[in-house]
Amino acid sequence: MNIVYEKSTNKNLNEAIKSLEENLKENSFGVLWQLNFKDKLKEKGLEFDNDFVVLEVCNPKQAKEVLEKNIHIGYVLPCKMIVRTEGNKTYIGMTRPEGLIGLFGEPELKEVANKVEETLKNAIESSI
Repeated sequence: MNIVYEKSTNKNLNEAIKSLEENLKENSFGVLWQLNFKDKLKEKGLEFDNDFVVLEVCNPKQAKEVLEKNIHIGYVLPCKMIVRTEGNKTYIGMTRPEGLIGLFGEPELKEVANKVEETLKNAIESSI
């Protein structure tokens, strides 16, 4: 099973981020934090050719549900989504919640993880 789900888009970086944020909001997910590694590395005197923006996203109700069942799920929360460039192409992706939560070996959490993953996939698809 691939832990990364990613799609390419014809949008530029900023358009893709804005579209993704809007689609996440429509699905009760908020962006808690955002970091562009290219900018951060530049601050440290290091060059990195491509933008690589990390968005940490969360649906509070679903986060509470999985944390109440297993507090250690917090180690993989919030969900990470990526908008990145490579050459002249922009990509929108994520680490797959079902794969990450599956590492904890608790079948009762699979349903929630699947629901979150489908919602995030739909947000990506709607953003491309």
